[in-house]
Amino acid sequence: MSSSSQTAEGPVLGQRRRYVFGPGGQVGSGREFAAKVLLDWGLACDELLDEDVRLIVSELVSNACLHGGGPRELVLVLNDRSVRIEVLDAGDGVPEPRSPHSSSRPGGHGLHIVGRLSTAWGVLRAPGAKAVWAEVALPAAAGGPSGTA
Repeated sequence: MSSSSQTAEGPVLGQRRRYVFGPGGQVGSGREFAAKVLLDWGLACDELLDEDVRLIVSELVSNACLHGGGPRELVLVLNDRSVRIEVLDAGDGVPEPRSPHSSSRPGGHGLHIVGRLSTAWGVLRAPGAKAVWAEVALPAAAGGPSGTA
């Protein structure tokens, strides 16, 4: 990734980065891709944002592996107030948080984690595919909700 994705004022908004999954190691490769993109956008210095984005990527990719026939693509989009994460798969189910949620039971925590760390999340459907997305607010210094941008 080049340094051309930033200006003197910060990262260039509207950028979209796409990772196509190969066989094996999807969660790790997705997290690594997200970390590199945030670094390239100059956002990796915000530890909380970096951790939240990588954890959401882990959860969405894991869900695609378990319930969607495996992830096809990971897309990160830099908006003026958030980083949008999209994981595309071929699954036909619509993910829903397990209810009632029990923190003492194994499994079923992924979408609850995504819901707590993101400002919004949802599902986009298309014939033969779906994208599960989540948005993480940018910190104020990067033009987030408390910023001036």
